[in-house]
Amino acid sequence: MLELHAHTTYSDGTLSPTELVQSAARAGVRALAITDHDTIAGWDEAIATAQTLAQPLEIIPGVELSVTDGERSLHILGFYPDPNHFRPFLAERLAGRRHRAYLMVERLAELGYAIDASLLPGGTGAAPGRPHIAQALVAAGYINHPQEAFDRWIGDGKPAYVPYDQLAVMDGLAALRAAGAIPVWAHPYLWHSPTTVEVMLPDMVAAGLMGLEVYHPTQTPSQQDRLTALCREWGLLKTGGSDYHGPAQDTKHPLNHFNLPLGLLRSLQSHPSLQHSA
Repeated sequence: MLELHAHTTYSDGTLSPTELVQSAARAGVRALAITDHDTIAGWDEAIATAQTLAQPLEIIPGVELSVTDGERSLHILGFYPDPNHFRPFLAERLAGRRHRAYLMVERLAELGYAIDASLLPGGTGAAPGRPHIAQALVAAGYINHPQEAFDRWIGDGKPAYVPYDQLAVMDGLAALRAAGAIPVWAHPYLWHSPTTVEVMLPDMVAAGLMGLEVYHPTQTPSQQDRLTALCREWGLLKTGGSDYHGPAQDTKHPLNHFNLPLGLLRSLQSHPSLQHSA
């Protein structure tokens, strides 16, 4: 079965690429997308691990970009970007992520909550974020659960919060298309009303959007139906996934949550843009 949205320790997941691939295989997944935030560093390890499995498991190279539309925040998944073309763009995004994370660590120290910055991911291609800071606060004994960190210090507007380096949605779409990727709007209804989604959609399609993540744990069956209708109306691809971050975080929507058919992947792989880039 198909899983098109999952994260590793290279961004805010709790499983390494090897552990994620092994867990996906046990869950019956036959095609798995690695969609870390602003990094593609987990691809090679995932592909190498998949090649050791007794049952075939296809790795789909992907990424998830954080973008903005004015005051609105949204995420765009990109499938099959050319890594050589895309790495310079991502290097800038990763530098911004690291700077933001260390600014929040400094603000926490000023508030009296010093943490060990070495606990933040610092390897090549790793994308540090607020979940890592929250875990470091737990490790330091200041809180018992990571969500407390967001509620007290690092959530939007809280004392240690630092905003992202903004990337306009049109620029993010352009970067993905320039790298030959298929851009898909991740969990459209997670942060936006149906009306807002439909207002934003025409300009995004004109800028290169090619799909909608119809199946996501935060979206109801009626919302899935509406997104499916929008895909038909605008000629967009349908995708879906559990947005998996690890067993401790995602007990309610584990890997292979939707048991999606591989036909969705074949539609993505046969898209004319991929055939042209090949």
